[in-house]
Amino acid sequence: MTLNRCRYPVALVLTAVIIVLWFWLRSSSRPDALWHIVNGQCVPHQQTQYRPAPCASVNLGQGYVVFKDRNGPLQYLLMPVTKVSGMESPELLTSRQTNYFLAAWRERHFLEQKLGRAIPVQQLSFAVNSRYGRSQNQLHIHMSCLKPAVQKRLEAQSAQLNTRWQPIDNGINGHQYWARALSADELAQSTPFRMLADGLPGARNNMGSYGLALVPLTEQRFVLLATRLQLWRLNLASIEEIQDHSCPQLYAPPDA
Repeated sequence: MTLNRCRYPVALVLTAVIIVLWFWLRSSSRPDALWHIVNGQCVPHQQTQYRPAPCASVNLGQGYVVFKDRNGPLQYLLMPVTKVSGMESPELLTSRQTNYFLAAWRERHFLEQKLGRAIPVQQLSFAVNSRYGRSQNQLHIHMSCLKPAVQKRLEAQSAQLNTRWQPIDNGINGHQYWARALSADELAQSTPFRMLADGLPGARNNMGSYGLALVPLTEQRFVLLATRLQLWRLNLASIEEIQDHSCPQLYAPPDA
């Protein structure tokens, strides 16, 4: 009994330390750096000089840019050309908003061009961190490689997935996760943001606490993954944790 009583103060102190550390990291960073790149460089350069630099692409018609991230050899970011903070932004749930996940899926060719060859789609992933698990206040989808262990986990469980959100047994990386399947047609008709808000109980009123990712199993079938802020489990819902920006499976020797 004494041991159990001691655990609770320790857990509270640890949680407080995490919160303080998170706020310190946020305050010491430049949370609008990506927005300044989009709004101050890429878009005006495209409008006045017809070149997207430093972005790889600017699509004014669909309202997004594609930008090569400095982390990892292949990682790109897809971002709106308008100010959209992130998961908590209510405009992401409106029908008139660009389907940014669909756009990221269609723009995966940038990773292949960078690599110099085709990439099996099941090795890719597209992730948006929660407002608590990100460093930037401009919506950005991480277009990068899926960790091989997560790929194997999803492939093993894919037959059990359907269009209803369900918890993943034992979670991922020690964190609680939910998953649902969707087809290419469903992805073209609705956005993963709305699928999360409409399908997972409690999500609509607390979207900023969730991380959300799109993982292709084939070119016609996908898995949506979601995780939620749980400080007591050391989970800031930085769903980018399912990715490995070094892409080891693509750079491994042929006989590895």
